[in-house]
Amino acid sequence: MEIRLQKFLAMAGIASRRACEKLILEGRVQVNGKTVRELGVKVDPALDEVRVDGNVCRLNNKPIYILMNKPKGILTTVKDPFGRPTVIDLLKGVRERVFPVGRLDKDTEGLLILTNDGELSYRLTHPKHEIEKTYVAKVVGTPDESDFIRLRRGIVLEDGRTAPAKVRILKAGRDFTVLEIIIHEGRKRQVRRMCKAIGHPVISLKRTRIGKLNLRGLAPGCWRYMTEAEIKYLKNL
Repeated sequence: MEIRLQKFLAMAGIASRRACEKLILEGRVQVNGKTVRELGVKVDPALDEVRVDGNVCRLNNKPIYILMNKPKGILTTVKDPFGRPTVIDLLKGVRERVFPVGRLDKDTEGLLILTNDGELSYRLTHPKHEIEKTYVAKVVGTPDESDFIRLRRGIVLEDGRTAPAKVRILKAGRDFTVLEIIIHEGRKRQVRRMCKAIGHPVISLKRTRIGKLNLRGLAPGCWRYMTEAEIKYLKNL
């Protein structure tokens, strides 16, 4: 049975469906020896040979789902061209190819999902599904009610207005405030840019929850396989 090329690549655990579309447009995918640059191409997994960067792609027989507490200073990527440490380097003993779902920047720590299930990754990262991500942000100074109103209504950033956020104070210090911020988008460095826009830059940032999944029992740098109940929960979101 024929399926779209980007869906095949996602099912093979190469990356999320959107990331696979980018690979195709960049000319990094070959089908039966011919480079493909269009998104409408279909392939038959039983008959066609598909390669990415010269490597043969095959459908996964065993989907993998991992929860990790990413430490600060680690890159959320599969491979870094400069040899810097990545989240994949922390997965000792995992032989299957997996990739991170979404991204935490180098200076952000916290909950991260890794998988080879491209369809689930697409679902978790697409804004239309509105899956909440909870962050704890320590910011400079003390935001006032007008700042919270802006966050709750949406902040205008260079790439457009953000969706409304949920925000509350967890702790107030003399020259800093700890906020809980809940968003369902996944723009690059979004929480940091939102806080900077209201005049209270982030000092430290941690993602504590994705939906109802949390960091309980995971020290920084540690990971575990997800339970069947957790996998079912994500697939039903």
